[in-house]
Amino acid sequence: MAEVRLPTVLRPSAGGSATVPVEGDTVAEVFAGLVEKHPALRDQLLTPDGDLHRHLNVFLNDEDIRYLGKLDAKVAGGDTLTLMPAVAGG
Repeated sequence: MAEVRLPTVLRPSAGGSATVPVEGDTVAEVFAGLVEKHPALRDQLLTPDGDLHRHLNVFLNDEDIRYLGKLDAKVAGGDTLTLMPAVAGG
């Protein structure tokens, strides 16, 4: 089981939880399980096409999933997925 860490901005959509344990062998499967538990998160994580929302950064054990296969990145038991909203500014 993986642990998904949610930023403060997403916690209201997850019943206030900072972390959520979720089963899954890939990031996509973990997201599907997360959305099953907390449906309000779907539009904040994924586009209508099912792609990762461009304003969300996802780290698998401190590695950016963009370099690990994105939603197809493999997840093992005990892994941590950290969700972080992208920050821009000047």
